[in-house]
Amino acid sequence: MLKQMRVWRLWCAVLLVGLTLPAAAMADEPAVPELEVRTVVSTKDGEKQPVRVWAPESATSQPTPLLISLHTWSADYRQDRSPWVREAVKRGWIYVQPNFRGRNDNPAACGSELARQDVIDALDWARRTWKVDDERIYLAGVSGGGHMTMLMAGYYPERFSAVSAWVGISDLGEWYRFHTRNGKVGNYARMVAACCGGAPATSAAVDAEYEARSPINVIGQVGDLRVDLSAGVKDGKTGSVPIHHTLRAYNAIASAGGHPTISDAEMDYLWEHGRLASPQPGDEVDDPTYGREIWLRRKAGPARVTIFEGGHEGLPAAACAWLEKQSRPTRHGE
Repeated sequence: MLKQMRVWRLWCAVLLVGLTLPAAAMADEPAVPELEVRTVVSTKDGEKQPVRVWAPESATSQPTPLLISLHTWSADYRQDRSPWVREAVKRGWIYVQPNFRGRNDNPAACGSELARQDVIDALDWARRTWKVDDERIYLAGVSGGGHMTMLMAGYYPERFSAVSAWVGISDLGEWYRFHTRNGKVGNYARMVAACCGGAPATSAAVDAEYEARSPINVIGQVGDLRVDLSAGVKDGKTGSVPIHHTLRAYNAIASAGGHPTISDAEMDYLWEHGRLASPQPGDEVDDPTYGREIWLRRKAGPARVTIFEGGHEGLPAAACAWLEKQSRPTRHGE
């Protein structure tokens, strides 16, 4: 009986610790401040574009890292991205959340020239407004924001120190076809077509739009830009973007730099089984910043790719933990 009482008390203590630790941990987290809405005028077409921002008071007087955080596919600048804001506040970074033409359902959005320029305009506006540390300019996004992060990395690698893209679409044509399988045109396929002017192969002009807006065609130009690509292994099954988009984007970077690539057989096995049949020594690493099992991790120069246990999601704490370790001079044509 005495032994049973001891076991009971031990179990209660463990339960109490389990219940109180998350609250204590949350108490250490900074409060998420209300973001200010500012206006940035497009240098491409003169349109006024809203951005939501926060900066520490010290950002006006001392060099401060900048995080540009990009909204997801169906959202706009008003999206609640509190976990990303919290990570920026915790580190004392400037936080900028641009609109880049909002929801991806019209030709001006979805990685158009206008949308790409909006991100650059927001970056330039931030540099005029605060004392930005030009060696620590970061870009990050999830899903549609991951698509735009990869696209910006390919078109403007000199403007960023490091980028982190999560579950991003790298090939709009392939994504359109994925969402039209079984002959049914899904919502995401309709949105892509609305942005690009029609379905793939409709015309040469339409195909040119798909090509220009697909990161897979430009991400090989990143050079020595620090690039972090991640995806949950179940995405495409429980989510909307198969892991092949992330893995093929990584391959484009690796191939351009003369590094080994991930084979189609590895991709397909990972897709079918959720883990590799024969993982390399560095694949199944323990990374506390993720807090998840990792099934694949490869590196190609300053770029890395991670497939983790999860779905269509981003992990802001892991992204920012990696970003804060990256430093690289940027160029701004001044």
